[in-house]
Amino acid sequence: MLVDGHALMHKGYHAIPFLSTSKGEPTNAIFGFTSILLNAIKEVKPDCIAVTFDLPKPTFRHVQYEKYKAHRKPAPDDLTLQIPKVKEVVRALNIPIYEQAGYEADDLIGTLAKKIEKENGGMEVIIVTGDLDTLQLVTDRVKVYTMKKGLTDSFVYGPKEVEERYGLRPDQMVDYRALKGDPSDNIPGVIGIGEKTAASLIAKYGSLDELYKAVEKDETDGIKPKVLELLKSQKDQAYMSQNLSRIITDIDLNVDLVECRLKNYDTQKVVALFKQFEFRSLISKLPKSDNHDEVISTAVFQGEKIDSETNYTLITSKKDLEILIKKIHEQSIVAVDTETSSEHALVAKLVGVSFSWKAGEAYYVHVWDEPEMIRMLKVVLEDTRIMKYGHNLKYDYEVLQNEGITLRPLVFDSMIGSYLLNPGSRQHDLDTLTFNQFGHTKIDIETLIGKGKKQITMAEVPAERIAPYACEDADYTFRLSEALLPRLVNDKVDHLFKEIEIPLIPVLAQMERWGISLDTEFLSKLSKQVSGEIEKLEKKIYKLAGEEFNINSPSQLAVILFEKLNIPKDDIKRGKTGISTAASELAKLLGLHPIIEEIMQYRELQKLSSTYIEALPELVAPADNRLHTSYNQTIAATGRLSSTDPNLQNIPIRTDLGNEVRKAFVAEKGYNLLSLDYSQIELRIAASLAKDEAMLEIFRKGGDIHAATAARIFNLPEDQVTPSQRRDAKTINFSVLYGVSAFGLSSRSEMSRAEAKQFIDRYFETFPGIAKYIEETIEETRKRRFVANPLGRKRYFPEIISSNFQVRSGAERAAVNMPIQSLAADIMKTAMIEVHKSLLDDENIRMLLQVHDELVFEVKEGEEEKYANKLREIMEGVYSLKAILKADAKVGKNWKEMIAI
Repeated sequence: MLVDGHALMHKGYHAIPFLSTSKGEPTNAIFGFTSILLNAIKEVKPDCIAVTFDLPKPTFRHVQYEKYKAHRKPAPDDLTLQIPKVKEVVRALNIPIYEQAGYEADDLIGTLAKKIEKENGGMEVIIVTGDLDTLQLVTDRVKVYTMKKGLTDSFVYGPKEVEERYGLRPDQMVDYRALKGDPSDNIPGVIGIGEKTAASLIAKYGSLDELYKAVEKDETDGIKPKVLELLKSQKDQAYMSQNLSRIITDIDLNVDLVECRLKNYDTQKVVALFKQFEFRSLISKLPKSDNHDEVISTAVFQGEKIDSETNYTLITSKKDLEILIKKIHEQSIVAVDTETSSEHALVAKLVGVSFSWKAGEAYYVHVWDEPEMIRMLKVVLEDTRIMKYGHNLKYDYEVLQNEGITLRPLVFDSMIGSYLLNPGSRQHDLDTLTFNQFGHTKIDIETLIGKGKKQITMAEVPAERIAPYACEDADYTFRLSEALLPRLVNDKVDHLFKEIEIPLIPVLAQMERWGISLDTEFLSKLSKQVSGEIEKLEKKIYKLAGEEFNINSPSQLAVILFEKLNIPKDDIKRGKTGISTAASELAKLLGLHPIIEEIMQYRELQKLSSTYIEALPELVAPADNRLHTSYNQTIAATGRLSSTDPNLQNIPIRTDLGNEVRKAFVAEKGYNLLSLDYSQIELRIAASLAKDEAMLEIFRKGGDIHAATAARIFNLPEDQVTPSQRRDAKTINFSVLYGVSAFGLSSRSEMSRAEAKQFIDRYFETFPGIAKYIEETIEETRKRRFVANPLGRKRYFPEIISSNFQVRSGAERAAVNMPIQSLAADIMKTAMIEVHKSLLDDENIRMLLQVHDELVFEVKEGEEEKYANKLREIMEGVYSLKAILKADAKVGKNWKEMIAI
């Protein structure tokens, strides 16, 4: 098996837009190359293997034709960085590398293939590559293995497959390229002759030589005069292109097939390398080696032992628990983890608790049906002298609260620590962190409780089987604390960790426990109303389409829109199954046919119905008839909170019916809902960070920020600003924080692209500080590969130097917005902590919800104004901005119908 390392590396780099380690080091080319290589080894099962690479020096082709590949830009920096590491992977697998100055990887492959074919008559050669230049080498015993799509969809070309695709034999492919040229290599060919003409000419005449013999003898029946003229005028260029296209097969190259034999390699070395690159998924795909089973079973499946042995102890008796409690009281730090009957914290019952304060040592206390043992544990779990470490502490905190225990003091959470160090990752679970940090794969919970319909709860698993799993959780949580705490300090995010994220845990836990009342009767009525609207829209759509069809079927909808109604589809993306009918694509068609607007409204109502109107009543807890959402601290890369079951952030408010959903969120009898919402917080932060005097002046004067913005842009008195002008100003005020382009602004407003560009230009002329902030933030992020807000919260953007325009532009937009949105998030979190402190043990008010820039409370009737003033003062005072913070208060019986207070 001969591998074109250069081609596979480029294939991997472009197939995966961006991939990096948790430290921000690019790995997409390494991962792509390695994935294809391991997949090819698995499928081909070679006896011998070699990998070839290009050297960064001119080849004989550059000497023959100075324009050869001259149009190509230098390899992107993030690709160049990965080349030595790709070779490191090859060498670690004990595979020989062939490189030679003056020649390309294809030439080395051609020489190796012919040499092996000639000297080893029975051996088949498989060329693994990412391009098809090597099809000219195909014979009965030389085949080309390549990818049709992605990194694993392989296809093998033999002589038959080449002929089926091109109508030519493999030995005719060089002459075919001589005529059609190759733009990727800047080989000109005969300019004006395309692929079809080139293939038909070579198929008819057999070769380039025979074609030109016919041209010279004027035996060219069937060749169009224009093509004939091109052939005559560009004969020298055709032969030069032939020479450039031909792969050299006779380089003076020493080949030792014994050296190329697929042989044993140091599995531990390769596993260590994969851990460094964080290629967890590839370890199990490694080919067999002598020590393969032993290393893989310990490093991947059972765990690589860091110490010579672990000391895990099961505690099931009160006597043994008393001894353990004495030991715990001697510690200043203890890692705690709970095992429970459910993944839903508020309903989970405690099965057991595990403890660790030393790497490799842990204890599991099984307390199922043992209330006395739970009472005994309460003493140490609430002991404020012993700092508590955990992973996803909010869950453990809530579960223990169910048992009347308040876990304290909360000091370290490895999930949150990992998130602050690598906010762009979604993999902060204990299993992944343990593997990435220590190369150890923990016991799979499915080995204990199973999966699917046969899954049981942890309460049904014998204590003896739970103990190793539970002890491992506590043990590795403790080990992670030792690894992550110094990094938090080094990355200067320890302040965020200690002062914001950890103190927020009990605040969120309390909010989740309170929940909010839901008017299910109202939702039932709303459901009927929305169903009626959906039926009306169906009839309208069928009438406009001229027939009934499945509106929810993308393929059927595409046929109606683009075939039957002939709506233009030039700018519409194509998906795997045809023309896309995604919402973003349909939005491009608004105004071209009335059916588009009806379909978009139909979809919006369907989503509203299924996601909220029908789903919310199912989430109400029977125990208290309240809805309990779950808040997530480690999802949004900007630091904003998110919520699930339900996702409160996505409740639609732009449409009348969507806004009606908020009416279902109601206050308990004798209480009212009180809302405090930060006014224009992101704009205030942007003005403050940018030090834009014009925008700061607007905020200092108060009033309507959007009308004031429009007045400055259009050079009008504020009282003469039209609703349309204010609307456009509002759109750009928010869009500019997300790096909006003229195209983006035009799609969000009624402006043309030219008008949108003029509007943006005028905006930046009006607010030059904002323009400067955007420019400087992008430039600084390019230099540092990360951006931070004033409190030190970071987000990494290694892709900001990507050669892919869309990837790079997306990173630039996110980098501009990140300091603004993340500071808004940190201000909100700080406010929540301070509000929580001020309301401790106050039975007149409860903090229930946090959505975007808003906090929602339940307050006793008659107490609204008192608490509105108190909370407003706290929220406006938690952080000092040049454009001072302002919180607006509203009160009402439900979340929709509220009045300012």
